[in-house]
Amino acid sequence: MLYSEIIGQKEAKHRLIKMVVEERVPHALLFTGKEGSGNLPAALAFAQHLFCKNKTEIGACGSCTSCNKVSKLIHPDLHFVFPIAKSKEVKSSNDLIKEFRETFLANPYISLTDWFNELDAENKQPIIPVEEANDILKKLSYTSYEGSYKIMLIWQPEKMNAEAANKLLKILEEPPEKTIFILVSNHSEQLLATIISRVQQIPFYSSTEQEISDALIYNYKVNPEIAKQTAILANGNYAEAVSLLTHNEESVSFLSHFQNFMRLALKFDAGKAITWIDENAATGREKQKQFLQYGLEVFRDSLMYNFGDKNLVRLSGQEKQFLEKFAPFVNQKNYEKLVEEFNSNYYYIERNANPKILFMDLILKTNELINLK
Repeated sequence: MLYSEIIGQKEAKHRLIKMVVEERVPHALLFTGKEGSGNLPAALAFAQHLFCKNKTEIGACGSCTSCNKVSKLIHPDLHFVFPIAKSKEVKSSNDLIKEFRETFLANPYISLTDWFNELDAENKQPIIPVEEANDILKKLSYTSYEGSYKIMLIWQPEKMNAEAANKLLKILEEPPEKTIFILVSNHSEQLLATIISRVQQIPFYSSTEQEISDALIYNYKVNPEIAKQTAILANGNYAEAVSLLTHNEESVSFLSHFQNFMRLALKFDAGKAITWIDENAATGREKQKQFLQYGLEVFRDSLMYNFGDKNLVRLSGQEKQFLEKFAPFVNQKNYEKLVEEFNSNYYYIERNANPKILFMDLILKTNELINLK
């Protein structure tokens, strides 16, 4: 993985490169950032830079033997810990390293949801159990194979149970010589304060719409308008943008779906509502989340259209024509509540709530809100 393959994040990449070039690398780093920010691929790019035999001032060379090993996630001194669905057969990351390699190499911007989908474990609790801490201590007690750094990359460390986290505190504070911990977290606020106090944080921020749009055009050769719309829907998450492009066969536009929902909400019809809900439930959790995210974008642009600068409206084409008719239904009385309801449904969909119950409730509440006088 090279720094050039990571979308945006100029400041974070500059800090990491400077650490390696000046040979001032902390023994424990915490890469923080929301899902899709690129903190995991950045951790791999940083590891590759550290192991590279022909380092440059802009990163790893990308062609030496060490770079080739890291790019395939098979470098003997690079160790991985990640959440698992614990069972009789799976007790630690060692039992799933092959699957993790394949999933990451297919999509370096992997999310925890993607990972558990690959494992067919969507309904199980992701955990980094105490057995992992024992394995970490054992692996780091060995001499490095290639006489360089030993790197322990822990993805989603917030999923460590208390016993595992407490067991790592001492080695995090005083690791063996030339040992580096890289913790990659999407929810660093869930980490123990004692762990945060032992690491140097590198923040990764959500990518801009322009950065995502440019990356989609370059990597997937998509139409600029489609790239722009996808970037808007992705809300700073490059992985979500790629998912929208590659998994949504009917196109990235949710316009028709949203129009049907709002017609039901405006003039409630129980029979049609049940039909819409059944069809929506069959699309799967990710599509349901994308629909809700799209609705939030429409509400935002509607308020901007009504009360702000129309030039700041991000929707275009057919969507903008729809917006001109729909915007009057969104006003200062109902905007905040509509956003609250859609955000709430997004939260519960992520947690496997029953979509039929959620969306029936959402239609009824939206009906009440958009008919406010």
